[in-house]
Amino acid sequence: MMENKGRSVSNSDMDAALLASRQRFIDANPKSLQRHQEASASLPGGNTRAVLYYPPFPLTFTGGEGCRVRTLDGQTLIDMVSEYSAGVYGHTDPVIAEAMKAAVDSGLALGGPNTVEAQYAALLVDRFPAYERVRFCNSGTEANIMALSMARAITGRSNIIAMTAGYHGGVLTYVGGGSVLNLPFPVSFATYNDIEGTRAMIRAAGSDLAAVILEPMLGGGGCIPANPEFMQMIREETRRIDALMILDEVMTSRLDYRALHGADGMTPDLVTMGKYLGGGASFGCFGGRADLMDWFDPSRPGAFSHGGTFNNNILSMSAGMAGMTKVLTEEACKAFNDRGDALREQMCETLARHRIAGTVSGRGSLMALHFVLEPVTTPATLDSGNQRHLGLFHVEMLLRGFYVAPRGMIALSLPFGAAEAAEFIAAFDDFLSQNHQYLPTL
Repeated sequence: MMENKGRSVSNSDMDAALLASRQRFIDANPKSLQRHQEASASLPGGNTRAVLYYPPFPLTFTGGEGCRVRTLDGQTLIDMVSEYSAGVYGHTDPVIAEAMKAAVDSGLALGGPNTVEAQYAALLVDRFPAYERVRFCNSGTEANIMALSMARAITGRSNIIAMTAGYHGGVLTYVGGGSVLNLPFPVSFATYNDIEGTRAMIRAAGSDLAAVILEPMLGGGGCIPANPEFMQMIREETRRIDALMILDEVMTSRLDYRALHGADGMTPDLVTMGKYLGGGASFGCFGGRADLMDWFDPSRPGAFSHGGTFNNNILSMSAGMAGMTKVLTEEACKAFNDRGDALREQMCETLARHRIAGTVSGRGSLMALHFVLEPVTTPATLDSGNQRHLGLFHVEMLLRGFYVAPRGMIALSLPFGAAEAAEFIAAFDDFLSQNHQYLPTL
């Protein structure tokens, strides 16, 4: 039984409701089902990116425009996944498209420095306070691998502290105790926002600790913002023992014009970024203090070697530069994230009106729905019942024309405006009304 205040919902009732919703989904999407079955002959599970799978099968998209995507079965959905935060610019921004076309016309795979990469690096160093030097790579995963590897090499230490439920890439995933495919770094896990517990862990590690890596807001772990005192403690403790503080801003850098470390006055040693900074093409970067990053200067004796065929590829450099200079202006970034704050508040008000035990955590344009009784300050407060309710929310919102993530995460794009927000809140209200008996109540 799943306990609700004032009533209990049996697992069998919840399972029956979810089964009925999934059957409606199957009936509405026969072509996506067929494509999934055919793809499974050559792709394990019919996909090549685990996060995009959900039962009974994921929708297949044929295109998109603005903040909308089209499915193989002819439906149009409002996209509130936004490529898991990478799709800041939407699907058809003309400035991005023009920059990519110009790059293609000028020639691909040039095999040497191009005219854009240094300009883009200078822009990022100017915009993000923690960056004195920066290097490009191909993904946020690569950026975090390089940041952790250089921390271990520079300090001469092995151990790393990460956060339980943290996610730093496909081979640095720490949800549910970690993946068997993770890189074999020796990692200890702290509890996000646990000041004293994490302080004790850092002090116990002492001179064996190379780095602490964390996001200033857990992304995949539930869009849980960091307590400022928690971040300050990590800065003080790592500095005291000469370990490095690495901020993973692969997701969160979109939340402020100067990223969250700039907005909140944090002073990490290294910061990793990626996703939207490639303008829709593959991208990653890591940077920070000049004395650390200059280990990658090839003219320096004993320099670190850092390769990557597509590190400076002209598509990512051109699209990223155009997006950051012409589209995601300071004014656009603020308005975009203000819309997210407003939507999160509206969702919380709708939950309260229906007397549903739930909340929406997050900041700016990134947020996550949780069906729990208590405030969410750490992943430890999220339970399996929450995931079951989110499964129902996910399928029901797909059926109502909204593409949301199975884990309840919402990431907005620049084209998502007031009209789309109003449509979503109306659909969310309808979902709560129609499924009230399956959800935890106040």
